[in-house]
Amino acid sequence: MSNITANLTALQLHVAFWDYNNDSIITPAEIYHGFRDLGFGVLFSLGGLLISLFFSYPTTLGHSWLPDPLFRIYTSSIHKAKHGSDSGVYSSEGNLRLPLFDEMFEKMDTSLGENTSVVDTTAHEGSLGVGDLFRLHAKNRVAADPAGWSFAAMEWWTTWLLLQREGRIWEKDLRAVYDGTLFWRIREERQKIGGVTQGYGWQDWIGGLWNNGTWKTWEVKDEPNVKIEMAREL
Repeated sequence: MSNITANLTALQLHVAFWDYNNDSIITPAEIYHGFRDLGFGVLFSLGGLLISLFFSYPTTLGHSWLPDPLFRIYTSSIHKAKHGSDSGVYSSEGNLRLPLFDEMFEKMDTSLGENTSVVDTTAHEGSLGVGDLFRLHAKNRVAADPAGWSFAAMEWWTTWLLLQREGRIWEKDLRAVYDGTLFWRIREERQKIGGVTQGYGWQDWIGGLWNNGTWKTWEVKDEPNVKIEMAREL
């Protein structure tokens, strides 16, 4: 993979996981199989085809004014699919802006305030809870941009479902999402005994409500009846 991705931008690396044959084109079928390989269920993965519907044409503009009849996404011009009301961590050319990434956690991470036992803040790993993500989404919304609001909401929702541990998205994991390395790692871990040890699936939601009266399974994780099998689908 290193030779193929050596000269790619961070945004191109972010989507490279879905380019199964390394031809710089992502088909709707590859999007579906990519989400399945990450552990998402059939219905969610089918919903992922909306990515092709909304983002195919912007990336096609790097090659032609005519839309792609097969709704393919061209990774060489993936930066043209950037939308408004996002975090701004990717530049207009698709490069990673690390200062903005760090600032996102500095401003939005409420875990330090919630965890008074943390003394050495320099050793504290940043994280974002559900409430933090709502506040981040609200902060980034710009006027007259319902499409951007919707895309950003779907992206953060998907990210939380994939990454959450103890109800939070952790800084190292999110950093690996932005450069795409986490997707490869999750696929490899799912092929091992024991599987992935993070994420949130419909089994968690149903099991949490049924057994404990809450969807926040991490709040009752020490109870025997909420042990989660990590082979579950998201």
